[in-house]
Amino acid sequence: MTTTTTASPSLDRSRAYCERLTKQYARNFYYGLRLLPAQKRASMYALYAWMRLVDDIADHEDGRGLEARAEQLEQWRTDTHAVLDRGPDAAGAYAVRADAVDVWPAFYDMATRHHVPRLCFDEVIAGQHQDLRPMRLQTFDELEQYCYRVAGVVGLASIHVWGFEGGRETEELAIKRGLAFQLTNIIRDFKEDTARGRLYLPEDEFDADMLKWAFAEQAAKGRVDFREGWSRFFAKQVARAQRAYAESAPLDARVSADSRPTLVAMTEIYRGLLTKIAQRPGRVLTERVSLSLWTKLRIGWRATRAAKRPS
Repeated sequence: MTTTTTASPSLDRSRAYCERLTKQYARNFYYGLRLLPAQKRASMYALYAWMRLVDDIADHEDGRGLEARAEQLEQWRTDTHAVLDRGPDAAGAYAVRADAVDVWPAFYDMATRHHVPRLCFDEVIAGQHQDLRPMRLQTFDELEQYCYRVAGVVGLASIHVWGFEGGRETEELAIKRGLAFQLTNIIRDFKEDTARGRLYLPEDEFDADMLKWAFAEQAAKGRVDFREGWSRFFAKQVARAQRAYAESAPLDARVSADSRPTLVAMTEIYRGLLTKIAQRPGRVLTERVSLSLWTKLRIGWRATRAAKRPS
């Protein structure tokens, strides 16, 4: 793909663009990010906006073929490296959506200010390459690798923005929390994903009839055979996600105090979704489970109050 270098917008304009994009698409993340101090909040908006634009390359339905999308992902990687090495003016004029150039000043400020590891961005792009084609993951090991690429490294990048103590051990906890979030998403979105030819849950954990159902026409239309096997299957997936939340619990105390309410709120929103699914696991075959706006705001309020209590 051919690009031409363009002058980057101002940092303030770039930050405003990233905030608009986050508010428009982030849903569960936006309410947690509002609890951050202004500078860290702006950095997290930039991180989310960059990820959203990468996701658009792989998923936005605009008639592009797989080869074109793969080429554009690699161009995005090239531009990302150029910006990290030489500053926001080094990016090309991105062809998929004209406003994407607005992300670079805020992205550059976020990545360099907080020393976010470059591998985070490369791994996210690798995960989007996986999403270009119908996805069928055979084992949990394959699923865990995919979750690392699209969510674990996002947790890693986030704690660099927030500030943390504990070195590599804390980084591993952040990756584990990202796994918990992504497993929650995958369980919730099972019906929608299978209708698009994506089977993220491990294929070796399905029986033959369940696997056949997952890609049958009735999956997209919501006609469901509520056999006991489905309930057991989703209960197992929910338990796996719950373990990831439990195993990453020490993370909360290791991020900077001014960022802790955001981590706690985001975690409670996702755990709330998982808890709702656990009450009736088969519901993911017929509906998209969500929390109300009021519930999300209440979670944020509780997280802020908890963080202000003397330890």
